[in-house]
This record gives sequence, structure tokens and C-alpha cells, in this order.
Amino acid sequence: MSELKKFRLINKIEGYSFIILLFVAMPLKYSFGFPIATKIMGMTHGVLFMGFIYQLLEAMKDVPFSKKEALIYFVLSLVPFGSFYTDKLCKAKEPKVAPTA
Repeated sequence: MSELKKFRLINKIEGYSFIILLFVAMPLKYSFGFPIATKIMGMTHGVLFMGFIYQLLEAMKDVPFSKKEALIYFVLSLVPFGSFYTDKLCKAKEPKVAPTA
């Protein structure tokens, strides 16, 4: 699996974890009094975010991301649903494979 595909995968997983943290765990904590939801999901998201950062750095070595692009991807990871836009941008960078006969 290429570094770009690994980055896209961790990006999607981290994006979903962020959405779950914001829109499921936070309401469970503050509306229904279940603080364990944010403890579990917060830790999970934190570990995934660290994996995202690591894989972004690895993908920069393999794919010609500029520092500006990498910064944009990082900032988008801090915005809800930004990871899904990052995936769209990265999909365009994947090499096109010609079908074999």
C-alpha cells in the first residue's frame, strides 16, 4: 500500500472519529451526563490524530506535497468535515493506472 493510500485511510478514520467525538460523545457528556463517552472517544481520536500527523509526514516523503499543501491538510483536520475535503484533494494526486489488456 502506498504512503498516499495509507494517509487517505488514516485521514478518513480520523475524520470519522472527530465527527463522532463532536456530535455523539460531546452531547452524551453534556446533555445526558455520560462523561465516559468523551474520555473514550477523546483518547481514541487523539491516538488517531497522532497517526494522522505521522502518516502526513510519511506521505510528504513519498508524494510531492508542498509544505503549503501539508499545512492546508493539517488545518483541514482541525475543522469538522475537513478531512473529507482533504481526501478529495489527495485522490487527485494518486497516479492514474492504465487498464491492462
